[in-house]
Amino acid sequence: MTSDHECPDRPTGKHIQLMATCLCDALFDDVGAATVEILEHLGCSIDFPEAQTCCGQPAFNSGDWNASRKVLRHVLDTFTGDAPLIIPSASCAAMIRHGALLAFEKEPQTLPAARKLAGRTWELVDYIVNGLGVSKWPGRVDAPASVVFHRSCHSRGTATGAAAVTLLRSIEGLRVLEFDESEQCCGFGGTFSVTFPHISKSMGELKLDHLLAGNPDMIVSIDQSCLMSLGGLAAKGGRPVKTMHIAQLLRDSLRGAVANSST
Repeated sequence: MTSDHECPDRPTGKHIQLMATCLCDALFDDVGAATVEILEHLGCSIDFPEAQTCCGQPAFNSGDWNASRKVLRHVLDTFTGDAPLIIPSASCAAMIRHGALLAFEKEPQTLPAARKLAGRTWELVDYIVNGLGVSKWPGRVDAPASVVFHRSCHSRGTATGAAAVTLLRSIEGLRVLEFDESEQCCGFGGTFSVTFPHISKSMGELKLDHLLAGNPDMIVSIDQSCLMSLGGLAAKGGRPVKTMHIAQLLRDSLRGAVANSST
């Protein structure tokens, strides 16, 4: 994993590029919309290259590095320039910042471009807190609510987890609950859940035991893939719980603050 101190000079300007991710495109379009809303609230102007596709992670994690490199070359061709690249997913951000460098480590003609892109890539809340310096989110929830924050595996070694908790704890009316084994994997792991479904299910159910122990109102994460897996396991196990990407919660809390100010 590429840690944040390995990219100390990432650009922090408010003219940004946005990679929405495959899951936003296929299943979580509202996460993409929420990401745009909160970035615009912060005064950002957004470039959204329509040619974007996948970050290449599914093939990379499955060991098909040739296919992954083909996808990554398209990423490099699509996201050019010097602006910060913002991604509402720690997993996809890690692929660009770390996986791409491994994929091209034996291709000296391509590696410099991969390094440049890695050096300007931010996960969304990392960018908000550590790029823009926002430590207090001006949001409010309509009724007091409790959440548990799932730290996805790909955020380890980065500032993303701490940034997310900083923003969540600053939202008026929201309580962030602690729980045991917070660094434990949810078991999804993309293609891992397909290759080893029984192991994945057992890991996910154990993670749910810890997440739900304090009876939270919702599970919040920075990765849609984790939420998809945990939400599905919870529903199938007869203990459904609301799941929310942090971008959606940040967006909705802004609306709550506006509604409260008008009453």
